[in-house]
Amino acid sequence: MSKSNMPVLTVNKAVTQLKNAYCAVIRKNLALNFLPSIMLWGPPGVGKSQGVRQLASEIQFETGKTVCLTDVRLLLFNPIDLRGIPTANADKTLAVWLRPKIFQMDGSEGIVNILFLDELSAAPQSVQAAAYQITLDRTVGEHRLPENCIVIAAGNRVTDKSVAYNMPKALANRLCHIEIQSDFESWKVWAIKKGIHEKITGYLTFRQTALDQFEADDSLAFPTPRSWEMASNVLNAASGNIEAAYPMIAGCVGLGTAIELRTWAKIYDGLPMVEDIFAGKEAVVPMQPDMLYALISSMTAYANKNKDDLTGIGYSIRYALQMPPDFSTILINDYFAFGEAFKKKLMKLPELADWLKRSGKHLL
Repeated sequence: MSKSNMPVLTVNKAVTQLKNAYCAVIRKNLALNFLPSIMLWGPPGVGKSQGVRQLASEIQFETGKTVCLTDVRLLLFNPIDLRGIPTANADKTLAVWLRPKIFQMDGSEGIVNILFLDELSAAPQSVQAAAYQITLDRTVGEHRLPENCIVIAAGNRVTDKSVAYNMPKALANRLCHIEIQSDFESWKVWAIKKGIHEKITGYLTFRQTALDQFEADDSLAFPTPRSWEMASNVLNAASGNIEAAYPMIAGCVGLGTAIELRTWAKIYDGLPMVEDIFAGKEAVVPMQPDMLYALISSMTAYANKNKDDLTGIGYSIRYALQMPPDFSTILINDYFAFGEAFKKKLMKLPELADWLKRSGKHLL
């Protein structure tokens, strides 16, 4: 539990908790406002927004319904904007309010809507107060959200020294609060699926504490899950050339961390050819931990791009049997992160059966 008297969960655990709750309500044919609106708290870049998008995907997969996510930044709104634009009715006797387009949602049975009020805590209290109706009554002025709408909000804490206002107690009491914290293992599963550059995943596997070093001080560039994704995009654009991309990487994660990454990445020059491993050719297995982390990251990236080459992946698993068991286990877990469909294919490989017989006890 945190000092703010709310549960603290990783992104993956929060997504799983919410997915299970919402899917249970959907299967029971209850209105989604049966559950309270959710407020996700956490420092900048921890993965709150990505978690909501992941939740949308998992609800869609679990229920077979189409999930429509509407991302609303309340910081950009005035209180009156949430109600709409006033206009005269047909006989010019009353004022009626035109509903904002962002609240035009499909109420059909095969649809689930998610209204995501991002950066809620950055909105002035007057705007937060206007969100009361949305979070509790699911209404916007004279307009009502459909019963198939989930309302989730997110924001930074006041202690993060980002743009954030204290939330009025009346609004806070209308929400179910969860604090999000960074977690390397859940981040790595996401990073592999997302295609985060292998040199970044390798470095962070070697030095997991560098994933999130947010401090509420005057630093402008610092490592967080978000800034590592930015650095990965820069590195991918530079075809993996850290020297060429170094200034922009440093601008994302900070000078000290970028220097460490650049120094560590020189290890890749001494690694065996990944193509040889997946071709079943003889290749020396390095024994230094830093080189093993780098090699596993390269093998994972190669396998992710060549999922249909099950023969080559089988060769790579056979090669991994020469590694210390804790390192080969990292590789197998990384392969499992490609998804359940791919995991089922892996389980049919004789090389994996052999690995499980010898080292399967090391799997979590």
